[in-house]
Amino acid sequence: MNDNLIKSVKGGFAKHWRILAVAAAAAVFFAAVSSYNFYAQEDGFVKWLSPDETANYAFAKLYAQTGQLSIFEKDNLAAGDIIHPRSVRSDGGYLKPVSFLGIIIFYGKIAQLTSYKVIPYLTPLFAAAGIIYYYLLVSRLFGKTNGLLSAMLLASFPVYLYYSARSMFHNVLFTVFLIVGLYYLLLMAKRWRPEKNYIGYLAAALAGASLGGAAMARSSELLWAAPALGLLWLFNLRKIHIAKLFLLAVFFLLAVYPGFYWNKRLYSSPYASGYPQMNQSIAEIKTAGEMIVKTAVKIDPPKPDMLRIIKNNIFPFGVDYNNALNMFSAYFINMFSWIFWPALFGLVIFIRDADRWQKKHWAYISVFTLASVFLVLYYGSWRFNDNPDPTRATIGNSYTRYWLFVYLGAFPFVALFISKLSAIVKMRKGESAADYRWPWVYYLRRLLIPTARFAVIAAICAMSVRFVVSGSEEGLITAYRRQLLAREEFKTVLAATEADAAVITRYHDKVFFPERKVIVGIFDDDNMIRGYAALARVSPVYYYNFTLPEKDLAYLNKRRLVPFALELRPVKKVNGDFTLYRVERK
Repeated sequence: MNDNLIKSVKGGFAKHWRILAVAAAAAVFFAAVSSYNFYAQEDGFVKWLSPDETANYAFAKLYAQTGQLSIFEKDNLAAGDIIHPRSVRSDGGYLKPVSFLGIIIFYGKIAQLTSYKVIPYLTPLFAAAGIIYYYLLVSRLFGKTNGLLSAMLLASFPVYLYYSARSMFHNVLFTVFLIVGLYYLLLMAKRWRPEKNYIGYLAAALAGASLGGAAMARSSELLWAAPALGLLWLFNLRKIHIAKLFLLAVFFLLAVYPGFYWNKRLYSSPYASGYPQMNQSIAEIKTAGEMIVKTAVKIDPPKPDMLRIIKNNIFPFGVDYNNALNMFSAYFINMFSWIFWPALFGLVIFIRDADRWQKKHWAYISVFTLASVFLVLYYGSWRFNDNPDPTRATIGNSYTRYWLFVYLGAFPFVALFISKLSAIVKMRKGESAADYRWPWVYYLRRLLIPTARFAVIAAICAMSVRFVVSGSEEGLITAYRRQLLAREEFKTVLAATEADAAVITRYHDKVFFPERKVIVGIFDDDNMIRGYAALARVSPVYYYNFTLPEKDLAYLNKRRLVPFALELRPVKKVNGDFTLYRVERK
């Protein structure tokens, strides 16, 4: 009995060792990434390095504790709705998220069932699960060896690590939901034996729910994800029964319903969001689309103006091919050269063998090309300045997180290149030790293939981890140090201000919100200063920014603020560079 059990265990391990290795890598990934927030945050100080993260966390916690997604700030009625941090808007005194609601609702609901303290660790958890699903997906497309190598590349990839640690961004959550959805789409399209046909319908439901989760997490990505999914459907037209499509649609709608519900409550329309520009674009695209349908019914060609409206709203900043190419070069070719060049060589090998492609390979390369071209042109045409120095290309700039799907799509080509490289010493079919004069040469050759693969993948993973930890000026060590500095500022300013105080600041809103009312501003706008003056009548008001030179402080107190009956009085110098001022009425 024991011998049979041992044989069974050995057989199971021999058969499933790859998925066990991926699961182990996912567990190590979760522990390593979670440790960043474990050490960077503490009770009473759960803060984030960007306004988006701050807003998402604040409203996820609010939703978990109260079931609401807005905060009423009565002083905004007097101050003209100027009291709110970045990534938050104020409508008639109500603070609302300027964001996609998916991460807020999902994490808030999980926190309702557990504790709000789990929120910082949910993205690492989803990301770890995403590594396993990524292995399953790639394995079905390119084989288990490719799936294993690709999963290891993902588990160590700097962008995936960085934005799992910076856990209140939407991008990793969207990517994980999309990976899971694509995997279940594959299962849905598979031809199952009659006794297992239920698996296809279960996969359809899970695919719909996962793709709905992706749409909730980042609705804007539907601009490319929807056409890509449509392309996949065309490749599998005969495999997918109408009942499966119906089931997929039902679970997709169930997944996105909470978003529709809260969009209606917060922004007056199920299709609206906190982004006014996006709402305007959706309205204009809808109008132009209706006009095109009407002209199509009349068998008239659509007017150029209609197509131009749609194009301008899909690409609101135009299409700048040169800038897109420069950004792609900076944020892929140069930043992750150890990934890009093997991926390029692997892609060449893949295309060289196009005569042996199966339909799934044609589908993969078609979707990857469509998504990559759109994402590079769409986001590459924009100019993001997340880094204070706009000339610096760093992992903290938005291009990296927006191009996650492009990076992930390239990993199987890296794995293919590694496999081909190690196959130089591949054994002939039927070859054995008896064919060699010295048998040890045979065993050495057999050992060289996995050893070569391991060595190459280990080197790539080591370069990736080093880059995200300390090789970038916005790496995790730098981010951790910034957290420590912010923690000291938070404690100092909170100790020096009243609980009902408002703090005017340029960049520290993410540190002081929601413990203090915050206003993002300085003293260059008369309307804003009038709001400061109105607020100073009902609440203590402070200003926190770089320490003002004496002549600048004198200019503000003797000229700029005089018409508004205000003056600045220094209260406390913080960290050498910043000073807290009291904004007082004369």
